[in-house]
Amino acid sequence: MTKKFVLITGCSSGIGYEVAHGLKKRGYSVFATARKADDVARLQQEGLESLILDLNDSKSIHTAVESVLDKTNGRLYGLFNNAAYGLPGAVEDISRAALREQFETNLFGTHELTCKILPIMREQGEGRIIQNSSVLGFVALSYRGAYNASKFALEGLTDTLTLELANTNIKISLIEPGPIRSKFRANGYLMYKKHINAEQSVHKDRYLKMEQRLLTEGDAAPFTLPPEAVLKKVIHALESKNPKTRYYVTFPTYLFGYLKRILSDKMMNRILKRVT
Repeated sequence: MTKKFVLITGCSSGIGYEVAHGLKKRGYSVFATARKADDVARLQQEGLESLILDLNDSKSIHTAVESVLDKTNGRLYGLFNNAAYGLPGAVEDISRAALREQFETNLFGTHELTCKILPIMREQGEGRIIQNSSVLGFVALSYRGAYNASKFALEGLTDTLTLELANTNIKISLIEPGPIRSKFRANGYLMYKKHINAEQSVHKDRYLKMEQRLLTEGDAAPFTLPPEAVLKKVIHALESKNPKTRYYVTFPTYLFGYLKRILSDKMMNRILKRVT
């Protein structure tokens, strides 16, 4: 296979890390990005082309894109927008600043990066954009409001972009994982401690239980899969002549996707409340 260039965000661990290594083994020329210099250095030691990209910083996005294009003679076949985090907490306990911070990474930075890459793909006449969303991009669970909102917004923006790219050879796909083995819970706990004042909240008792789940070692949810499950979908989205608009990953995503189609909102909310 002729080498194709792919840029991936959020490669320090989990899905991004696995996809970066998996695509490199498959013959792609991968640019694996991360926010921290230590992570970039580690990825480079592991044989990956790696550079700093912080989605909260427009200058960082611009610098990373320019660096990649310098090394590829202005070409880029694929973009996997993977970087994101979750802020656990009740909606009424999430400040405007905390919600803005969640959107800066999960939506605004991803949007800015995508818009910088689109002209390149238009000029070369092809490209693949893959957005890593979530089962929580189409169903909501309690105490995940900030993350739910960011992923719902990402899906709406992506669906619109899909329509606007219909007459081009740029294909865009959403990947919607359920529970995947990663540092997502550990990172979420750090953001929770940063932004949520549990002691002053009417949800204090619920937060105590939530903290236990966030700090649980190993899998905390049934049907958790390793990040290789996402890699398979990314490969299909990059290589299929007609990639899917949406890729479900893990049993919960398939289940909730089916239930959402057949149940009333009232019935669906009863189930989601029990799951939470």
